[in-house]
Amino acid sequence: MQYMLQLTFRPGEAPEEGTPEYDADMQRWHALNEELKAAGHYLGASGLQFEAATTVRKDGDEVVVTDGPFAETKEVLFSFYLVDVPDLDAAIAIAAKTPAAAYGAVDIRPLVRLELA
Repeated sequence: MQYMLQLTFRPGEAPEEGTPEYDADMQRWHALNEELKAAGHYLGASGLQFEAATTVRKDGDEVVVTDGPFAETKEVLFSFYLVDVPDLDAAIAIAAKTPAAAYGAVDIRPLVRLELA
């Protein structure tokens, strides 16, 4: 089963870049990445520029474009993983290993395969 793990945090609650806590966090991220690759669960991941978001909505025929996060929230979406694991319990176990689980949240979504003709 494939899942997207959406990683969020509240600004000011994550370790600050340049600190020993940040460096330790980066080591944990690297270890998790290597573990997922070795197990064959890693499909992809990327950091996101959370300050640079654009939201598009339609109101009838009018296209409304808003700069900023996709929804009003105190947490920002900063990264994601795509994983292929046997079940939701395995995805939860991965989410629990992320440093983000300690200072933010990990939202797990099953992927639905779309066949494009």
